[in-house]
Amino acid sequence: MSVFVGCLAQQSDKKPYLVVLSMDGFRWDYVDSFPTPNLHYIIKNGVHAISLIPPFPSVTFPSHYTMATGLYPDHHGIVNNTFYDPDLGLVYSYKNNNLVNDGSFYGGEPIWVTAQKQNIKAASYFWPGTEAEIKGIRPVYWKKYNAKSTYEQRIDSVIYWLNLPESIRPQLIMFYFDNPDHLSHSFGPFDPKVREMVMRLDSLIGVIIIKIDQIPIGKQVNFIIVSDHGMEETNNKKVIVLDNYISKSWCENINGHYSFITLDAKQGYSENIYSGLSKAPHMKVWKKSDLPERFHFGTNHRIGEFVLSADSAYSMRWSGEMLTINGNHGYDNMNSDMQGIFYAIGPAFKKGYLQPSFENVNLYIIMTQVLQITPALNDGHIEKVKQMFK
Repeated sequence: MSVFVGCLAQQSDKKPYLVVLSMDGFRWDYVDSFPTPNLHYIIKNGVHAISLIPPFPSVTFPSHYTMATGLYPDHHGIVNNTFYDPDLGLVYSYKNNNLVNDGSFYGGEPIWVTAQKQNIKAASYFWPGTEAEIKGIRPVYWKKYNAKSTYEQRIDSVIYWLNLPESIRPQLIMFYFDNPDHLSHSFGPFDPKVREMVMRLDSLIGVIIIKIDQIPIGKQVNFIIVSDHGMEETNNKKVIVLDNYISKSWCENINGHYSFITLDAKQGYSENIYSGLSKAPHMKVWKKSDLPERFHFGTNHRIGEFVLSADSAYSMRWSGEMLTINGNHGYDNMNSDMQGIFYAIGPAFKKGYLQPSFENVNLYIIMTQVLQITPALNDGHIEKVKQMFK
């Protein structure tokens, strides 16, 4: 872990503002696959990375909380969208509002806590983790997740917050769109419906840029656009049926599905599970202590005894389960189809700069840099991203 103290961004008497948008499941190569004139505007006038590399596992809640804290999931504790915590005796699920709102699940220090500890107000419209009180702190302004909230409503709230009187105005605003992930799961990452959604999202980015430019503090606002992961095309032919190699009755605390699964062995069945799954094609099984070092994953007590990862485009399931998706993520984070986007424009960033691909664990240090605040302990490395700043 590392701490970077100081600021490479250009110093100014005016307060810096930062707006961060996450578009779930937006692949790094969509900008070259579909018409995206507004993202191309940022390519010309700001910074963009070849790709943004998610953590392992490449799923929504671990990735968003890694971006927020600058810690790998192994260190911040949100190790999957669902996981069993043996200390609490509870199964965390992103679908359970009571548990999502329980700050005891969240380790590390997210950027909104770092900011507010240093007298910078923060706001969030659905960024994962912001509904919980972490270290006794929530963003000053935050929203309880409601999928019926339109993207236009979310944008309107962002602009409203930026127009508040200075004494109550947030300098950090983070918000979230659930597409193109939602449509890509259903139809596949390059379906015409996904193309239409990507074009709509690009149009909304143009709206945001225009609206920011029209407000009094517009020239002080930095705008970052990211995604938590990419998307892989899947089908019901590339399937590994786990029951063909082990009995589900040997297992407990099974969490995850299709691309990434963790599980514990019932007493006496560890060797049966490991030897059985080792024979399964198109997937890998590791004892948690034997995971490759590059995953930065395997020491947290919330990770099951065994970690299962399907090969690219393959899906794991139990007999009797139906495969109902045409796109998925959660695969090896170095699979290029799993990689997302990073775009940035504003006074802190260079113009027309191409940033090499980097891990999204570095987003936290980027945000502290823009806001000119001191980061908490984190796994990021400023050396890998410092060239994007003016």
